[in-house]
Amino acid sequence: MRSIRLCAAVVAALLVAACGSSGTTGSGALTWWHNGTSDPLKSLWQSVADGYHAAHPDVTVTVDPIQNEQFQTKVPLALQSDSPPGAYQQWGGGQLTSQIKSGKVLDLTSAVSGWIGKLGKAAEGWQSGGKQYGVPYDRHVVGFWYRKDLFAKADITTPPATMADFDAAIDKLRAAGVTPVAIGSKDRWPDAFYWDYFAVRECSTNVVKQSIEAQKLDDPCWRKAGDDLTALLAKKPFQEGFLGTPAQQGAGSSAGMVANGQAAMELQGDWEPGTMAALTEDKDFASKLGWFPFPSVDGGAGDPDVTLGGGDGFSCTTAAPPACPDFLKYISSTEVQSKLAAAGIGLPVNPDAASALKDATLRQVFDFSQKATYIQTYFDVALPTAVGQALDDAIANFVAGKGTSASVAQSVGQAATGDR
Repeated sequence: MRSIRLCAAVVAALLVAACGSSGTTGSGALTWWHNGTSDPLKSLWQSVADGYHAAHPDVTVTVDPIQNEQFQTKVPLALQSDSPPGAYQQWGGGQLTSQIKSGKVLDLTSAVSGWIGKLGKAAEGWQSGGKQYGVPYDRHVVGFWYRKDLFAKADITTPPATMADFDAAIDKLRAAGVTPVAIGSKDRWPDAFYWDYFAVRECSTNVVKQSIEAQKLDDPCWRKAGDDLTALLAKKPFQEGFLGTPAQQGAGSSAGMVANGQAAMELQGDWEPGTMAALTEDKDFASKLGWFPFPSVDGGAGDPDVTLGGGDGFSCTTAAPPACPDFLKYISSTEVQSKLAAAGIGLPVNPDAASALKDATLRQVFDFSQKATYIQTYFDVALPTAVGQALDDAIANFVAGKGTSASVAQSVGQAATGDR
């Protein structure tokens, strides 16, 4: 997903880093599912597997890269089978709670107790019932990535701070012959970023927390979020045929459009520059990118300094060899975390690796995340799997012209009733 040259020195450093990993391991073959299907993450994860094996010859790590969108179906099926992977990527929250019901997710609490505290609050997203069932390796913040050159072409001198500013930017970009915003609605989940953000701008943080816990979106602010999205859609900010555009696959994806200067903006996570790198021939595209947080909404009860985000992590299953928790410890080490940060692969959860963020824009995103008053986990992850999926489906249908502001909010309560 992220594209950077991984030289022999990087691999060598990871091999050396593995030697510093400690803890109870145990022999066996560890099958590892992750979503790094393209470089640099694909090669980096392979070097991590090789490095761990070099330090622990009795543990063989078999890497199985899986396309991101496939995890929603493959993981639940695997956890119901007799042969789940030893370690797999997951995003914590309500999805994790749903997976635990399978009885196949390993309780890591005692195995990680000696070092998990270093990761701070980031680790809390992989807890359920006070127990640790996963370990994050990065954090994410969602905001607008934009082309500075296209903003200049449209005579936009300052990134939009309010929705009024954002609406004005759309008009200026259209007048300059530029597609204002790219979106990968074929994959549906990018649509949710808009509704989610309008929700945290319209609803207070307390209302958001209470509503997610109760799985009921009955406060009027939730309907306002839908109304805000209706108003945005009425301005037609997206590219033609956006409902059939993928988010990250190919140069014609929404990420590829921004990377190749075919659209001015995209609402995506901090992973996006790395994703874009594999989708363009322009090796200097990163210098043309800027970033700004989702604009404030006039009259909204939400704190404008609240941001939408989440993170990536890994869980072990009951089929994993004893080395699995120690392997997750290695991934969270400063050495590996620094390589991830230097490659632009998320914001590090290990604070000692923050200095490895070399890209100035990513450093801006990291600093913003540190100052955010609250980071709301994507709603489809914060909610139980079936409920979160129902919400995403309702939002995607809404963006496609089906449903109402009320029906989006009602989808959560309806799905929660069936999930219980």
